[in-house]
Amino acid sequence: MKSLLGEQDAKVLHHTLAPEAAVFVTLPERLGHLPGNRRRELERVARILFDEFEEAQKGRLPDKEKGGRILKLILFGSCAHGYRVGACEGDGRCEYNLLVVVSTKTFADPRFWDRATDRLLRELTVTRDLATPVNFIVHSIMDLNNQLVLGRPFFVDVARDGIILHDTPGFPLVKPRPLDPEVARAEMRRHFDHWFPSAAHRFELAKEAMGRGYHREAAFDLHQTVERLYHGTLRVLTLHSPKSHRLAWLRTHAERVAPRLIAVWPRDSRFAQQCFARLDRAYVEARYLHRYEITDEELAWLVGRVRVLQETAAAICAARLDGFGCAGTEKAGMQKIGPRHDHQET
Repeated sequence: MKSLLGEQDAKVLHHTLAPEAAVFVTLPERLGHLPGNRRRELERVARILFDEFEEAQKGRLPDKEKGGRILKLILFGSCAHGYRVGACEGDGRCEYNLLVVVSTKTFADPRFWDRATDRLLRELTVTRDLATPVNFIVHSIMDLNNQLVLGRPFFVDVARDGIILHDTPGFPLVKPRPLDPEVARAEMRRHFDHWFPSAAHRFELAKEAMGRGYHREAAFDLHQTVERLYHGTLRVLTLHSPKSHRLAWLRTHAERVAPRLIAVWPRDSRFAQQCFARLDRAYVEARYLHRYEITDEELAWLVGRVRVLQETAAAICAARLDGFGCAGTEKAGMQKIGPRHDHQET
C-alpha cells in the first residue's frame, strides 16, 4: 500500500489521533496524488472518525463494547490513484472512500459509527468545514484477513492499491490467495438470482403506486429497485457491496467497477441531479417526513432511468457470468475497484 501523508501531516495526525503506537509511513514521492487542501481535509476526516468512535464507546456499555481500536485507515478508489479533474468519479467530483479496520467484529457494528456518519454529513452540508463527500466502511481485522484468504476481489484490490492513512503495528494483513473460480461462479449466480428478481418486483410495485397516485410510495419503491440493482451488480462483479442504503455511494462503487453504468444517470442538468437526489432521500424521507415531495414529471423521468439501469446492469452481469470460466480470475476478467480509463466492459 502507498502512503498519502507528508512527514509534517503524519506527525500532526500521530500526535492528535493515536499516540498509542500509531504508525504513518511517509513516502514524499507519493504526495503529488492529492493537492495540499485535500491532504488537510483527509486529516480532518481521520480526526473525526477517531474522535467520534471514541465518543461512541463512552457511557454505560458492557465491557466487551469498550476498548475498541481503529487499527488501520485505508483510502481507496479514485482519490487513492491520483487527483485530476474528471478522474475522481463518474460525475468528475472526487469522493473519499475509506476502509476502517477495527480490533474486533463488535466495533464494526453501525451503532459505533452513527455519530461519525452524522458529523461528516453535517460538516459537508451545514457547516461546510468539508468540501468533499466521505464514504467509509468498517471491518474487523479478522474479517478483512478472512476476505483476503478467500481472494475476494474488492478486498484484494483495497489491500494492494489503497493508501494507508493510519496503521497500528502488530496487525499485518495476510497475503491474498487466488479466488476459487468454481466457488466464485456459484456465489455470483446466487447473487444474480436473488437481487435482480427482487429489484424487478420492487420496480413493478413502484409503477403500480405511481399509477394510483401514491407518489411517496412510488419514490420509496424506486429507491429500493435501484438499491437492489446496485447491490446485485456489485456482488456479481466483486462479491461484495457496502452495507448501505445510500444510492449515491452505491452508484459510486458500481460505476467504478462497471463504467458503462455512468451513462445511466445524466449529470448535465439541474433537473437530472435533483431527481436523483430526491430518489436517494426517499429511503427515509418518503416514509417518515411529511414535507417530502416528488412530482409526476420527476417520477416519470426516474422510471425511465431505472429501466435503463435495470437493462444495463443485467446485461453487464449476464456477460460476466457467461464469461467467467474455470481458469482463474485473471482469465475471467474480475473487475478491479480502481478507476478505468476506457469506459468499456470486458
